[in-house]
Amino acid sequence: MKISRILIPVDFTDCSEKAVEYGRTMSKTCGNDTEFFLLHVVDAKTTESIATFVKEPVSKVRDRIISQTIQSFRKFVKRCDATEVVKDIKARELQVDLIIMGGYGSGGRGQIDEIFFGSTVEKVVRLLPCPVLCVPMGWPPEEY
Repeated sequence: MKISRILIPVDFTDCSEKAVEYGRTMSKTCGNDTEFFLLHVVDAKTTESIATFVKEPVSKVRDRIISQTIQSFRKFVKRCDATEVVKDIKARELQVDLIIMGGYGSGGRGQIDEIFFGSTVEKVVRLLPCPVLCVPMGWPPEEY
């Protein structure tokens, strides 16, 4: 099986940076023609909740969040030394062969968060048809 397109969802954290690092290495291993894409999602429900809370139109809040997200995305891309192309695209349109996600591993956020919100990686694994690789924050271990 040839891996030619890798998707790396990012939230601008160190975990995402670790996933990008791993994805870069994996894309080199898979071949020079392997592409990898960084994706950040702006959640519509969260945007609507914020608009309701601050009593502003959803479109105004959405535009502000997207503008801030693009700035954060550009800083993240620069920090990761990746190529920048900002597009509004849906993950399913990319037709990727593999998804690589960063995770906190066993030293994560805590059981309460996992009980009430579930793991993002777990949701992605359940919803998408391609393989998902989760890279723990501490990988590779020092003694590896």
